[in-house]
Amino acid sequence: MSHNPSPQPAPWGPPPPTRTGPSPSGGAPGWARKRIVIPVALGVFVIGTLIGAAGGSGSDSETAAKASPAPTVTTTVSVTPSPAPAVTETVTASPEVVPTVTKTKTVKVTVTPEAPADTSDDSGDYGSGTSGSSGGGGSTYYANCSAVRAAGAAPIRRGDAGYGRHLDRDGDGVACE
Repeated sequence: MSHNPSPQPAPWGPPPPTRTGPSPSGGAPGWARKRIVIPVALGVFVIGTLIGAAGGSGSDSETAAKASPAPTVTTTVSVTPSPAPAVTETVTASPEVVPTVTKTKTVKVTVTPEAPADTSDDSGDYGSGTSGSSGGGGSTYYANCSAVRAAGAAPIRRGDAGYGRHLDRDGDGVACE
């Protein structure tokens, strides 16, 4: 079985042309110069390192005199103070009896009977305090929902005696729910 190359060119283009003949600089090709220059440069580096490590000046007695340490004097003085007497006092607290305080509040609610629907007496409306703007009927007034629950009238619907907008938090027409 033989392998025949495809007659179509490669998608990345034709290969670059090969050079046959002398290089443009007139000497050896580029890879041959690198083969010589790199080892020579490394050799020069190694020789320079060895010369630098040997000292290079040649007078060993001068370097030995410079390297010897000079005599030093160190004086350390420690003063230890005498310990002061320690006084320790232990205080134990005794528990105190604290009375339990229970606070109760008595609420008195007065409920007046409703006036008949056919009479229009405005004199009985002075106890409500809101004078028709509360949306409730009758002359019963409750300051808060605690008073309504104490009277046993919770929940109050719009139109019932004692209903007030201040008692209906969500505005759905049912107070103290």
